[in-house]
Amino acid sequence: MSTSPRGLRSLSLHDRYRSDQEDVVATFYVPAFTVASSYSRAVGYFTSSSLALYARGIETFAARGGTMRVVASPHLSEDDIVDIERGYDVRAVIERATMRELDFEEQEPVLDGLGMLGRLIAEGQLDIKLAFVEQAGRVGIYHEKIGVFRDDFGDLVGFTGSSNETYGGLMANFESVEVYRGWVAGDGARALRLERDFQALWANQTPNLAVERFPDIARERLIKLGSERPNRPVPGRDDALTPAPPTVSEPMRLRIPSWLDVRGYQRQAVESWLRQQGRGILKMATGTGKTKTAMIAATQLGNVLGQREQPLVVLILAPLQHLVDQWITEVGDFGVRPIAIYEASQKWMRAVEDQLAEARLGQRPVVVMVATNKSFAGDRFQAVLSRITQPLLVIADEAHNLGSSTYRTALPPGATYRLALSATPERWFDDAGTDALIDYFGPIVFELGLAKAIEMGALCRYTYLPRLVELNDQETNLYVELTTQIAKRIAAGDSVQDADPDSPIGFLLRQRAGVMGHAEGKVAALQADLSARRDSWFQLVYCAEGRRPTEPGDPPGPNQLNDVMQLVGHRLQLPAHSYVDGVSRPQRRVVLRRFSRGDDLRVLVAMRCLDEGVDIPDARIGYLLASSSNPRQFIQRRGRLLRRAPGKEQAEILDYLAVPPAGAPVNFDVERALLARELQRAHEFGTLSENYASTLQVLRPLKERYQLLDM
Repeated sequence: MSTSPRGLRSLSLHDRYRSDQEDVVATFYVPAFTVASSYSRAVGYFTSSSLALYARGIETFAARGGTMRVVASPHLSEDDIVDIERGYDVRAVIERATMRELDFEEQEPVLDGLGMLGRLIAEGQLDIKLAFVEQAGRVGIYHEKIGVFRDDFGDLVGFTGSSNETYGGLMANFESVEVYRGWVAGDGARALRLERDFQALWANQTPNLAVERFPDIARERLIKLGSERPNRPVPGRDDALTPAPPTVSEPMRLRIPSWLDVRGYQRQAVESWLRQQGRGILKMATGTGKTKTAMIAATQLGNVLGQREQPLVVLILAPLQHLVDQWITEVGDFGVRPIAIYEASQKWMRAVEDQLAEARLGQRPVVVMVATNKSFAGDRFQAVLSRITQPLLVIADEAHNLGSSTYRTALPPGATYRLALSATPERWFDDAGTDALIDYFGPIVFELGLAKAIEMGALCRYTYLPRLVELNDQETNLYVELTTQIAKRIAAGDSVQDADPDSPIGFLLRQRAGVMGHAEGKVAALQADLSARRDSWFQLVYCAEGRRPTEPGDPPGPNQLNDVMQLVGHRLQLPAHSYVDGVSRPQRRVVLRRFSRGDDLRVLVAMRCLDEGVDIPDARIGYLLASSSNPRQFIQRRGRLLRRAPGKEQAEILDYLAVPPAGAPVNFDVERALLARELQRAHEFGTLSENYASTLQVLRPLKERYQLLDM
């Protein structure tokens, strides 16, 4: 475009300001949509009202042939910023924030202005991108104010600064705008620098800034408004100088979502807990909805306290950060945005103090905090807990973890209501820890076992295929040596059944389990099974931890996870991804999303990380290479595979059991006792499977060899 046949320089700076009602430079000082014939860069909160406010100048500019590019800051709420910092999908958060602004506006002049913008977008005369600061895991507002524009003759004008068009800004602020003319000595270099800055910004190449496309759903919404709204001019005056009337919103309360179908057993569990004065343990099989059951209980409790005009403080404890994130989503479904308690205390301390103060003053009916066990036991949060005087409900997810001496002493003694959740609340080889949990939370008030859960349809049915894998010669030698040492410890009075994992016999048992878990033949057996199922989706492989044990003095053996990834990804050419410790939470979420879509990753290869709490209901086939007699671990892994999902009728579990070859020189009695622990897992899996008879047939020769037919 051009303002005259001679271009921009034909107007003096004074003329441009003086002619602001008639010339395109009327939009010269507008912060949200400073325009340019080729480029535009502007900053400020992106809100639908600000879009509509500047639509008149933008439309005038476009009518003269200009094409505008605008980079603005999205209006991110505190919740949006927290979600981005936690690694949630950025585009989804930006889309949510943008649609929130567009859905909020109902004033006719605003809608008319938005319609103008929609028409400009549809005609290709306006393009918008959104930017925010992203540095060291923290999110900030992009608040720079600069712009450039050129005419058809190549004349360039750049500027920096704008007026703050808020009520306070227009009435009380003192601000300035600097203008650089490209044809004036001294100004030209500055104008060119601003132009280069914009080009880098538009290409998302500015350090510490994240630039996203304007969300498609919001773009379509504006275009639709453009086709629906009449093409009438926006009023020349806005009500920016009129203070907005104060809004009073209803305090957030816990509510059962309308879409949630509360199952009979969940109602029964909540009623049993309430009959015990709000204390007790729910022992429910993995995948049966313990989280939602707990939230139903909290909602019912909140309703009762609300009738007494008493607030409720809810503290939810989870062992890992990704479980905290899952709880935050679950609590959000019940109408309340909880505070995440993990990482540095400056991220959550103020929100906690503010909300607790509001609860004390009767201004907030419910406060919900979700903490990792580690942050909960820290000094900063313990100091906060000690000052809470309102009714407190403690919900412990995977409650068995709190039985350790470190955590059980941190549990708040003043909590009126207590609810523990676990499929296996009994701590393995730790009777004292188990007793401490029962002393604090109360007895088991409701139990839903796996058999009942499958029978009622809460979990899906499954087939169980044990695979017996013989140790090779090197593994057998190491296995025999370890078994001999274990026999000596038993002769000295040590017990296999209640061995402390850190004791000498506990160390030997771990080494033996390592030999069995890393048995080389398991990978070969896995290859055959994967090949037979290469066209199936939603497959999980559980690998043994660490590396294959070797003789003393020899270097550590190979890593089973690496071997499996080589097998799946290279030899079998199946799309696969690993899921291990050390990978960031955002990256893990991306991997799980890809896996759950059923059109990208066929196989997920995990090492320990998929044990507790990870929700992947689509998983249908599981390969258990790791060897563990810990009932909690194999129950958790089985539970990952039995969750219900659309189109999922049945799961399949393949369990690889390493055994020494017949005739290996091992102590028979010791080997029989140790093997009985291994077969216990197979028995537990097989009993409830759809093919128990075939399971018995596979295991019978081994049971006969070691006289274990009574199992």
